[in-house]
Amino acid sequence: MGPASCFERGRAFVTRPIARRPTGPVAVARAVGETALLRWATTVLVMTAMLMAAVLASGVARAAPAPDSFADLAERLVPAVVNISTTQKVQDGQDLPEMPQFPPGSPFDEFFRDFFNRRGQGQGDRPRPHNATALGSGFIVRDNGYIVTNYHVIEGAEEITVVLHDNTSLEAKLIGRDDKTDLAVLKVETDKKLPFVEFGDSDGMRVGDWVLAIGNPFGLGGTVTAGIISARSREINAGPYDDFLQTDAAINRGNSGGPMFNMDGRVIGINTAIYSPSGGSVGIGFAIPSALARGVVDQIIEFGRTKRGWLGVRIQSVTPEIAESLGLEKPEGALVAGVTDGGPGAKAGIETGDVILQFDGKPITESRRLPRVVADTPVDKQVSVTVWRKGARKDLPVTLGELEAAEQSGLLASDTPDSKPDATKPQELDALGVTLSALTDALKKQYSLADDQKGVVVTAVTSGSQAAEKGLKAGDVIVEVGQAEVANPGDVAKKVTEARDGGRKSVLLLVESGGDLRFIALPVGPG
Repeated sequence: MGPASCFERGRAFVTRPIARRPTGPVAVARAVGETALLRWATTVLVMTAMLMAAVLASGVARAAPAPDSFADLAERLVPAVVNISTTQKVQDGQDLPEMPQFPPGSPFDEFFRDFFNRRGQGQGDRPRPHNATALGSGFIVRDNGYIVTNYHVIEGAEEITVVLHDNTSLEAKLIGRDDKTDLAVLKVETDKKLPFVEFGDSDGMRVGDWVLAIGNPFGLGGTVTAGIISARSREINAGPYDDFLQTDAAINRGNSGGPMFNMDGRVIGINTAIYSPSGGSVGIGFAIPSALARGVVDQIIEFGRTKRGWLGVRIQSVTPEIAESLGLEKPEGALVAGVTDGGPGAKAGIETGDVILQFDGKPITESRRLPRVVADTPVDKQVSVTVWRKGARKDLPVTLGELEAAEQSGLLASDTPDSKPDATKPQELDALGVTLSALTDALKKQYSLADDQKGVVVTAVTSGSQAAEKGLKAGDVIVEVGQAEVANPGDVAKKVTEARDGGRKSVLLLVESGGDLRFIALPVGPG
């Protein structure tokens, strides 16, 4: 009977004729051979199965499955989370405009007088003060009563009350705050040891990792929500050290200051802000990473304030154009736009135009990383700073100062390079799209420049040019070109030619505008 085949629901079934088995010695030999072959095949299959099981097991170990329940973790952590309420005096009519003045007998006078009187701001009346309350969250970090929260939760408060998990209400004292990171530390006095939580490693959190948020949304009390890390290193223009974790765990009003936990039960973030057109959670919340918060909290507990490292430089981002003009392989690091006279950077030899590539062994991949790394470094510590200067790397030893001390003493102004002025005629540089002139007394007066201003002044900018698109305008002063000081239009033209002849596509300008220095990279055009 020949082979026949048929298909059922997509599967093929093949029927074959049954062959008669041979007998005798040939049959025995064949049977022995088939038995050995079967054993060999079985061994291979078993070993393959064991190998696949090992591979799968190692994969499972690297990627833990989603938890069946957060109940055990939440039960352990909730007692360390507190509700915070604050009280401060406000004026009833402080947000209202002053009552308009009308001639005596005007029909509007009585109407507006009645309107403002009902709100405590009538003619001759003062706004009536009353107490306003606000709610937030916090978490205990020491068993003797130290509590972390957001500064905006307790800002301006005259009274701060902390409600523990067992509904015990305690008056809290503000130990210290840091408005740069929106963090504050409170202290409550109690005879018993309090449950507390510890900071974890936010730098080790990856996008997609599970997190747990606990807080006091809308004053409802301890509430647990879960989600994942949606993104890292978010910048929301909240301060100089923006580096937020983004999560889709539900965070609402009242959650501010509450902790975000990893699956080990350690705090890896402090819930601070939400993005919401409605005022409620839409799955976009932001938390201060523990890597930033831990040092701030420890310093406030120890000193009552922060003590940040200070380098004494003003920086800006390295764009692809700037990187190309400086000979960098890729845009990285922090470009030094100014160096504070007498600051740690100046004493170490850091110069305007340097690109800081590494600080204390840590790579500076982008400019906004540098302030955080410097701030986290202990005051008076000597570190090595690697800069890119004139096409080569250079290591400089720097002893850090203290940022807060520099702020109090007014040392944060940047220096302006000096050069000797040379009056020449205005010169139009088509390659840059600008018209330049040496600084004269008349031009200084025309553009409200300082008497000791140095450099070359821009008197016109070609509409639609790269210079115009980069924000260059009449009255701006070009201080350096290609990291060399310039005193007249001829100096600028010479540096542009050198850049073009050297195969550069762009040239780097250091421009002073309104008292601030910034770098601009402009294409030099064809030769």
